[in-house]
Amino acid sequence: MMSGYGDEWWALLFFPTVLWVFFGPFAMLFLGVWCGSAPGPRPRWWSVLVPLYPVVSSAIAMIFPLSRWERPVRVDGAVDLPPHLTDFLGYVAVYVGGITVLPWLLGYGITRLVRCVRARRRRPVEPHGAERTTGEPGGV
Repeated sequence: MMSGYGDEWWALLFFPTVLWVFFGPFAMLFLGVWCGSAPGPRPRWWSVLVPLYPVVSSAIAMIFPLSRWERPVRVDGAVDLPPHLTDFLGYVAVYVGGITVLPWLLGYGITRLVRCVRARRRRPVEPHGAERTTGEPGGV
């Protein structure tokens, strides 16, 4: 099939993972804007379900094989951190944080900020020095 081996069909499972690098930030930005502008659980569920497959499939590729997580023993007998840990933390920072979470937060935050500013502009302006009363004793 690919490279002369018939058992490399599983590499096609990572195709959405590669596409997520290019299109994922735009999809998450759109989902963040949708969550910021529409109430209810539906946009939040889509914000979790859309990136689920590419992020989980790439995380599986980063975690397995588990032999990479064996802790090396130094000459003096102390146990070190696995060398693969820095690679995994870099993956989490860039792929999960930078490509998936950060665009969603930007879209959500900007949308909420714009809605707040628009709501503040629509609020009626009271004359200078006038107090707002609700009719309750104490005037508050």
